[in-house]
Amino acid sequence: MDVKSLGYRTDLGLLTLGGSEIEDHGDHLVVRTVKNPDYWWGNFLLLAEVPRPGTGAVWLDRFTAEFPNAWHIAVGFDGTRGTVGDLAEFRSLGLRTEAQTVMSATNVHKPANWNSEATYRPLRSDEDWQDSVDLRVRCKDEELDSAGYHVFATAKALTYRQLVEAGYGQWFGAFVDGHLVSQMGLFSAGAGLARFQSVETDPQFRRLGLAGSLVYEVSRYGFEELGAHNLVMVADPDYFAIDLYRAVGFEGQESQLQAERPPSHSKPLG
Repeated sequence: MDVKSLGYRTDLGLLTLGGSEIEDHGDHLVVRTVKNPDYWWGNFLLLAEVPRPGTGAVWLDRFTAEFPNAWHIAVGFDGTRGTVGDLAEFRSLGLRTEAQTVMSATNVHKPANWNSEATYRPLRSDEDWQDSVDLRVRCKDEELDSAGYHVFATAKALTYRQLVEAGYGQWFGAFVDGHLVSQMGLFSAGAGLARFQSVETDPQFRRLGLAGSLVYEVSRYGFEELGAHNLVMVADPDYFAIDLYRAVGFEGQESQLQAERPPSHSKPLG
């Protein structure tokens, strides 16, 4: 299957680097991350396109067959255009549907609300990486179970750390008074591309310019150290953070469609 979406292409590139398995079935891909089964978007189906009406339940059955022990459902749809309205059938089947904005930048500039009080640097120590896990848990959706999410966050941090140690990129943080309050990663994704991962800011430190300032610093690393020509990130078009990325120089390029049912809304499938 020839993946057209810049968002999904870079997703798959990073998943492959992290050890995920991808099975090509022609009209869809099955993506598995055996070492982190709680990672929804590491264990999902990617369809070549939004399926014809009346076949949504068939694809959910296919997900069940591929992931019989999953507590979640995650289905992506390849393409570069589309709206949540295209996924009405999946919403009627009880899934949450989204049309994310795929953004990219070939150059960046310092944001107007640059935060000069923070220190911006890569994570360096075991303590830094533990702080990264703790920050991710503080940023999680309230609907998610804290204990289960901590297991997921710990596994993800280990994968990212392994990618850093293998030389594929870096994980950066913004530190205020020595405390990690904002973080994100940037990794090579092939063909001059680099992909941002998990832009997160402590709820108590939002709207202070930290994320935008960190995106700028990390972008410079992407161009100067990774040798990337195009930086990619995926953002919620309805969340204020997308304006932070635009303020640095990122522009929307595509729409990335997906449907999911979080674990807290489901029972084991099968």
